Amino acid sequence: MDVVPRPVRSATGPPTVASLWADVSGRELTDSDLEWPPDVFALAGTVLGRTHAYRFAVSPPPGRQWPPPRLGGWNDVVTDAAEQWCAWTEAPDGPPPALVSETWTTLLAAAGTELDDIADGRAWEVCEALFLLLALSDEACAGVAAALDPERTAGFRFRGRAGELLARTGSLSAVAPFRLRVLPKGRTPPGGISFRSLSRYLCLRGTSVDVAWHKAPARRSGTGQQQANVLLLPWPLRVRQRDFRPLPGSVRRAENEPFGIFEFVPAETFDLDLVERVLVGALDEVDGIDAVVLPESSVPADELEPLEALLARYGVNMLLAGVREPTPPDRLPGNWVHLGVHVGGCWSHYRQNKHHRWFLDESQINQYHLAGALHPSVRWWEAMEVPRRALQFLELSEGLTVVAVVCEDLARLDEVAELIRDVGPSLVVTILLDGPQLASRWTARYASVLADDPGTAVLTLTASGMVERSRPIGAPPSSVVAMWKDPTRGLREISLDPGAHGVVMSVAHTRARRRCADGRTPVDNATGLVVAGVHQVTAVAGDPGRVPGPRGVTGAALTPPELTIVTAWAEAAAEALEHTPDRVAAVLADARPGAPWRRDLGLPEPTAALATALTAVADTVDGGRPDGGTDDAVLAVLQHAPADGDAPVSLATAVLRSALESRRDQRAVRSASRLNGGGVAR
Repeated sequence: MDVVPRPVRSATGPPTVASLWADVSGRELTDSDLEWPPDVFALAGTVLGRTHAYRFAVSPPPGRQWPPPRLGGWNDVVTDAAEQWCAWTEAPDGPPPALVSETWTTLLAAAGTELDDIADGRAWEVCEALFLLLALSDEACAGVAAALDPERTAGFRFRGRAGELLARTGSLSAVAPFRLRVLPKGRTPPGGISFRSLSRYLCLRGTSVDVAWHKAPARRSGTGQQQANVLLLPWPLRVRQRDFRPLPGSVRRAENEPFGIFEFVPAETFDLDLVERVLVGALDEVDGIDAVVLPESSVPADELEPLEALLARYGVNMLLAGVREPTPPDRLPGNWVHLGVHVGGCWSHYRQNKHHRWFLDESQINQYHLAGALHPSVRWWEAMEVPRRALQFLELSEGLTVVAVVCEDLARLDEVAELIRDVGPSLVVTILLDGPQLASRWTARYASVLADDPGTAVLTLTASGMVERSRPIGAPPSSVVAMWKDPTRGLREISLDPGAHGVVMSVAHTRARRRCADGRTPVDNATGLVVAGVHQVTAVAGDPGRVPGPRGVTGAALTPPELTIVTAWAEAAAEALEHTPDRVAAVLADARPGAPWRRDLGLPEPTAALATALTAVADTVDGGRPDGGTDDAVLAVLQHAPADGDAPVSLATAVLRSALESRRDQRAVRSASRLNGGGVAR
C-alpha cells in the first residue's frame, strides 16, 4: 500500500490520472484517500466521466468483459467488501479489505497512465480498477442519505460522520466544495448510458450550483405512516387585471423590441380565517393533514409566522408556499419558495429562490387578458432579483427527498435542471402563477422529462385565479389547478370544483427500484410516490373555534444545518440499536462534542446549542438502555418522558423519536415483504 504516485505531468504533457486528479482536487493521490470512500468515488468518477470510459460498463473493448469474470457473484462481492470498507474507515488501524486494497494498489501504480489510453480502452487494467473503485465507494455510502435501510450491520459511525460533513459543506467529499461535490442520489435512469448510470447512491457534480442538503423528520409521531395527506390551496382564487402593474419608468428601448418590468400585487388579501376553515373541512375528510402547499407569490412574507402558528395547532408538519415581498425602493424584490418543517415544537425554515424571471409577451398578455394593464407591444419581465444559482434538497422521513422550484425553473435546461436529474429526488414540487395545468401544456412536458429520467415524481400547482384568466382563443374554460406525474401511474390532472376552496391529495409511499449499469443487482430501497386519492375541500361555514394545541415557535432552536446533523446522528444511533447494540456506545462517542474525527475532517466543534442537542441524543439513548437494551426500549422511554423546557433538548429528543419510529415502521414493511415472498434490499 506504499506505492508512490508518478509525478504530475508538466504543463505541456498529456493529461494523466494523477495530473487530472491534482488539477480537479488540488491534491495528489495518497493512501489516505482510502479513509474516506466519497473521495475515492470523486476520483474514479472524475476520470471515467472525463474520458467517457463509463461506456465500457455496457460495451467493453473487443476481447474484454465487464464485470470481471474472476469476481464471481459480482453483486455480493461488491456489497460485502463495501460494508467491510465502511467499518474499516471508522478506525483505520490495519489494512483495508483485500479487494479495496488490491484495486487501489493497481490504480496508484498506474497513476501516470494517459487519459487517452483510458478513453480508448487500451489501459483496460486501469479501467477495471476505476470501475471497481467507483462501485465499491458508491456501495459503501448506501444509507448515508436518500435511501431506505439497506440492511447493513456496520458503518453506523461512518454514516453519521458523512451526514454531518454533508450538512456543513454541501458535499460528502472531503475535497473542498469549490472544486467538486459528491452528493447523495435517489434514482438512476432506467435507460441509456451516461456516467449517471453507473451509481445508485452517489452522484458527482461540479461547482456551478451551490447545494444545501437538509434532513428534517416531518412525520406524524406515533403513526406507521406510509401515506401523506397534502392540502393544495390554489390561491388567490381570483386574480384581477389590475393586480399586474408596470413599474413606473421601466420601459426601455422603445424604438426596437421595447421591454419593461411589471410586478404582481394581488388585491385579494391572504385570509388566515379561510385557511383555518378549509383545514377543518379537510380534516372532516381525512385523519390528518401532513403538508400544505400554496402557489407562487401567494403568501405575503409577513403572513408566514401567523400561518405556521395556525398550521401547528392543527398538526400540520410542513408548509410549502410561494412568498411575495413588497418592492423595496432601491432594488427588486425576491421571488422564492418558503419551506417550513415543524419538528419538536419549532418551525425550521428553508428558502429556495427562483432563478428565472417570468416573461410576458403579446400572446401571453392576450391569453390572460392583461392588455389593459400591460401594453401588448412591450415585452414584460417580472420584477425579480436574479440570485446566485443554489438548490435546497430537503430529506424527510422514510428516504423521501423533496425539491421545490418556481415556475420557469422547471422549464430551463440549465445547471439546476442537470443537478436535479443527477440527484433524482423523490419529488419535485413546482409552484406557479400560470394557466391550467393540462397534459397538453408546457409543465406536463417538462414533468415528463423528470418522470422518465431519473424517475422523479412531479407536482405542479397554480392559482385558480390565473386558471380562470387563461382563455386562449378557441380554448374551452378549464379548472385544472394542479398536475401530478410519476413514473408508475403517469399523469393526472387535478381540478378545483366550483365552490371548493382547496384539494386534499393523498400520496402513498412506495418502494422504488435503484438500478446500476455496472452489473449490480437492482434493489428496491428508494422511495417512490403515487397519488392514492383526491378530495375536494370546502371551507366550513362560520367560526370553527380555536383548536387547542402547540403554537409552533417560528424560528427553530437549531439552524437547518444543525438540525440535519442531529438527525444524522439520531439515525446512526437508531440503526446501531437495531442491528448491533454493542456498537451504540462508539456511535454516541462520535456524536458528542470533542470527538477527534471532526478535527481530522477539518470540521468545527458544535456550537453550544448543537452540543446540547447532540448530548441530549446520546444521553437519552444511554438512559434507555442501561442493560444494553434495544431501540424499542429507548422508544418506550421517549414515549413516556415528560416534555423538556430546553428547546434544543426537546428538538433533539423529537428527532430521535422520529428516527426510532421510522426504523420500527421499516421493519414492519420488510417483515410484510418477506411474508409475501419479497426480497430484502442489499
